[in-house]
Amino acid sequence: MDANDGFRELDRQECVRLLTTVPVGRIVYTRRALPAVLPVNFGLDVDGAVLLRTSAFSDLANAVDGAVVAFEADEVNAAAHSGWSVVVTGAAGLVADPAEHARLLRTGPPSWVPAPHEVFVRIEPELVTGRGLVGGSSLYGLSSLL
Repeated sequence: MDANDGFRELDRQECVRLLTTVPVGRIVYTRRALPAVLPVNFGLDVDGAVLLRTSAFSDLANAVDGAVVAFEADEVNAAAHSGWSVVVTGAAGLVADPAEHARLLRTGPPSWVPAPHEVFVRIEPELVTGRGLVGGSSLYGLSSLL
């Protein structure tokens, strides 16, 4: 961290830990050859993969299956000028295996907007990066970064 910029790079383990503390992030993908960003609730699988649950007929499911995407989640305290941001980049795919789908129905993220024929999108965490913004106080689990 540069002493003047107030940011600190987070290691992979800290990034994964922080992702478990928030329920919503943003998936970044390509839709009709243009960048698209969509807020989604999510969960992490036991291997650290990001899991989303959506309708099998959604534009999201069709656009991300087999594509490289980014997923971002953060938490910011504007008053304290502190927080963090984590980005996971990797290949996304729909979970097609019936046994895996059944497991995720029990353990995966719940749907905030239930739909018939839901599928799980799995983002393999090929690149995980994060930054902590160190402001006037140690909030949001950043005390270890100060």
